[in-house]
Amino acid sequence: MTATGRHQGMTALVTGGSRGIGRAVSRRLARDGALVAVHYGHDEAAADRTVKEIETDGGRAFAIHAELGVRADAATLWSAFDRELATHAPDTEPGLDILVNNAGITLPRTIEHVTEEDYDRVFAINTKAPFFILQQGLRRLRDGGRIINISSAATRFAYPGIIAYSMTKAALDHLTLSLALELAPRNITVNTVAPGFTETEINPTLKNPQIRQALSAHSAFGRLGRPADIADVVAFVASEDARWVTGQWLDATGGVGLGL
Repeated sequence: MTATGRHQGMTALVTGGSRGIGRAVSRRLARDGALVAVHYGHDEAAADRTVKEIETDGGRAFAIHAELGVRADAATLWSAFDRELATHAPDTEPGLDILVNNAGITLPRTIEHVTEEDYDRVFAINTKAPFFILQQGLRRLRDGGRIINISSAATRFAYPGIIAYSMTKAALDHLTLSLALELAPRNITVNTVAPGFTETEINPTLKNPQIRQALSAHSAFGRLGRPADIADVVAFVASEDARWVTGQWLDATGGVGLGL
């Protein structure tokens, strides 16, 4: 546990919380004292491993399963959350304080190679799922809560090779703006955290040394981002320290594009 304990007594849900950035966010929120629901879509072993890592560090967590991008995915997720919260933390008040919409997939194709099936799937997982997760989660989210949507620096630059993916994240950016205004009377903040080139398994091209070097050069620090770099920003936005920050797009890219 960290010395701050700034999320002590809170309950958090991290979608796609078992790997990559989601795993780092889950572990960081738990280290700060939150009880974390680690959502996964397919990799149960990864979710169990993340939960065990959190518990080894002295935190509390439990895994929930719901495949996103399919019919009634949000309802399935919330049913699993309610059930597992009651099972694993019966003394914890039902509800939620922090919701991190992190789950997503990439689609590394230019427009001429994107099929309708590709398009529908990436939008279903990256845009439709968080929309309805939020819609159905608002009654569970306590006043003074935090919503953090994980977007991408790709919404601010032209990347023809991932055009459909970038569009899904741009839609998520607007969701942040509208919800921030709507939920302000409940003192709920809504913000976007946008990573840049980050070292996760979602991008297999990073195994190529030349690609790694080229992408690292885009950052002012000359390196790829690490999941912990993003998790630390999320932990701040989820804290009481960020109570006066809402409707914002936080650049967590390590200064990508500053020299352009």
